[in-house]
Amino acid sequence: MILFVEIDRDCPPGLYGRLLEEWQVEHTLWRSWQGHVCPSLATVVAVIILGGAMGVNDAPAPPELAMVQTLLRQLDQQKLPCLAICLGAQLLAATFGGSVHSQRHQEKGCRQVSLTTAGLADPLFAGLPATFAVFHWHNDSFDLPAMATHLAFSPNCPGQALRYGRIWGVQFHPEIDTKIADCWWQKNPDPAALPLEFRRREEEIQHHGSLLLQNFLHISGLR
Repeated sequence: MILFVEIDRDCPPGLYGRLLEEWQVEHTLWRSWQGHVCPSLATVVAVIILGGAMGVNDAPAPPELAMVQTLLRQLDQQKLPCLAICLGAQLLAATFGGSVHSQRHQEKGCRQVSLTTAGLADPLFAGLPATFAVFHWHNDSFDLPAMATHLAFSPNCPGQALRYGRIWGVQFHPEIDTKIADCWWQKNPDPAALPLEFRRREEEIQHHGSLLLQNFLHISGLR
């Protein structure tokens, strides 16, 4: 079973929830923002940690972030595969000794990321081109922990993907869909061109996100 970790009510599973339904992959959802304790991992094969509007450096620290960091340590100890998205990737970096920087390397909208040499050989990115289109929505960015592997970068943000043990983190949003994007645009005073750009490139971006999810399921032994 896949466990989704929803840190923010405005950052749901989106495309990934729909694809797991279509592919008949069993999954469940833990809404850490509701303050509930993380469910047992006894039947969990892999975890997907979603994004959020809060930041690792917020003060006072949102309690749900500490719960997710505890989960990340547990996943590392148990060697369970995990995909951590945006804020999830920043929490991954912070948990294992990396730094997260507020209001640095901000990116919003459709951008390109490029794989490092290690990224080209990493199973999470199998079948993806060396440079491919993704969707970004972040103000903060991370520096890698000392023991992590750097997998991807963009011209504006060096930290786009990392691997720490069996935990992968991506700064972009492979789970994005129109409903999530519209929610974010309604709450943020960004140029009207962004929704138009996303709709124009939505099929391409979701194709890349779908490939990434398929690869993650293969890594997890689920496909």
